Parts: sequence; C-alpha cells; structure tokens
Amino acid sequence: MRRAAAAAVCTLPLAACELHFEGEVSEELASICEPVVFEETPFTHCTADPARHTVGTDLSPEDSDAPYRSLRVFSYDVLAQDAASVVFAMNGGMFDAEGQPIGYYVEDGLRLTVLNQNEGPGNFHLLPNGVFFGEADGGWRVLSAERFADEVENRPFFATQSGPMLVVDGALHPDIAPDGTSYKIRNAVGVDASGRAHFVISEAPVSFGRLARYYRDVLRVDNALFLDGSVSQIWDPANDRLDTGPEIGPLIVVRNRAESGE
Repeated sequence: MRRAAAAAVCTLPLAACELHFEGEVSEELASICEPVVFEETPFTHCTADPARHTVGTDLSPEDSDAPYRSLRVFSYDVLAQDAASVVFAMNGGMFDAEGQPIGYYVEDGLRLTVLNQNEGPGNFHLLPNGVFFGEADGGWRVLSAERFADEVENRPFFATQSGPMLVVDGALHPDIAPDGTSYKIRNAVGVDASGRAHFVISEAPVSFGRLARYYRDVLRVDNALFLDGSVSQIWDPANDRLDTGPEIGPLIVVRNRAESGE
C-alpha cells in the first residue's frame, strides 16, 4: 500500500516550519477525527482504537529536557524520526510556566512527577481531578486522582494528570454547572466500555457542562477528563491540520500500531 511521503519546508526559522504530506494517503494515515455538532457547538472528535493504535505521552525531544511547548516544534521532531506513524496529537495535562507537568506524569514507563492531590485554586484543583493512563497498546483508562491512588498499584506506560473530571463514574462532576458562564476553547479525553479513547476539542468556546454532557450523553463514557482550555490544540496530519497558539505542555500522541514496533 502506498504511503504519503512527508516533507518539511524549513527556509524559515524552526517555529515557522510547515509540515506537508505528499502523494496518496494510505489507510494507515487516514484521519481518526471527524467534525460533530452538539447542542449547537461544533467539535472535532477523534477516536483511538487499541486494535489499530497506540497511545503515549511526549514532553520533550530525546536529546533535551526542555519541553516542546508547541505542536509545530513536535511535528518537526517527528518528521526527522517517524513521521508516518503519528496519526494524532493533542496537548494534555496541567503544566507550569516552563511547560513542565504539575501533576502525575509518566512517559515510556518513566515517572517524571508524582500524583498531585493538593487543594488550591483553578480548574486543576476543582476536585476531583483525574488521570488518563494505560499501556501503549490498550487498557487505557480515565480515573479520578483519588481512585487512581487507591486502585492502581503498577506504574503505567503513560499517564497525565489534569482536571477537573467532567464525568465521574457515570455522573457529571458535582461542581460543574449545566451551562456556566465560562466559555473557552476546551479539549478532553474519555474511554468507552470497549476501550477506545475519545479525544474532543471544541471549535468554538464551550462551557464545562456542555462538554461534559457530550461525553456522558453521546459518547457514553463513565469517566471523562478535562485536559485544558484556551490553549487547546491538535495535530491531525491526514487532514493537514496543525494548530498553533499559546505555549503548551505535555502532549498525548496516537500512533499506528504497525508503525510503532507492535
């Protein structure tokens, strides 16, 4: 099967490099994303299937401790290594001013930061917050931080902590209003009963409540986790979409199993 060849145009500085795919797009490079509308709000919904994909986290290049801080820089790094394998990437997990995770974060089985169960201001501390985690090729889950601490004994292959939870054990987060006054571009993740991970980004400002209802009522997931707001971005190579914007932190990356050494 023919694949699309990746090429970069880098006559400008690195931050301005554009990634393009040339030629016929193979089945492996087909987009996992689709546009949807829920309660008059447009979203992009992307589905990772453990039968076809792997999931992992990525914070920085292998030869550096400095976070990517953008999907564009990440895409340039991928281009030099395994461009054909990445089918989707999204920022995911709370981070500090330097882009470092402030909650539980595991990459390739290595824990960089511990579980954060502190109280405090902001979305992250609108408890319960939660963790998206699992093995590369499946067993993906979203759990509240409290349940994660109580139930998960072995370190997962990947994990990222964010908050608040949107859906907790089938119910909407108790402190999220049905349609509050805070409207922002937001992204989130949830895992359904068949083990598929559902990544969603709003294409217009949306409330926490509406995003939570989409997960509960349409995607039918028991636990869904808010990942970020205002800075939310995705990379969907098959649709030639590479979002830019404010600096971001940890990334969640979906790859094809066939291209991931599986």
